[in-house]
Amino acid sequence: MEIFELKTRLSNNLKKLRKEKHWSQFELAEHADISEQTINSIESKRLWPSEKTITKIINALDVDVCKLFLPEKEIGIPKDEISEELKNVVIHSIHNLIEETFQNYFK
Repeated sequence: MEIFELKTRLSNNLKKLRKEKHWSQFELAEHADISEQTINSIESKRLWPSEKTITKIINALDVDVCKLFLPEKEIGIPKDEISEELKNVVIHSIHNLIEETFQNYFK
């Protein structure tokens, strides 16, 4: 999985989950105790969020972290039906993205 694909999934899924709650970016930011600009930057694929920010977002949306990174066709799967294998694939992809980002940064 490429970085752009993972950022696109995060962006699309965040927008979808936020809109399911009928929240604006400002409302999500308030619920997550982060700035509206942060939400906008994530949804615009300009910012890769920290673990702390992701945690605040998933807690505000009340979803499993995997919901932010699942392929769009699987986003509607209930939280308790997401397989461990799929969770592990998503987690592995996130770790690879972080490693690749740091390697490119420190070149």
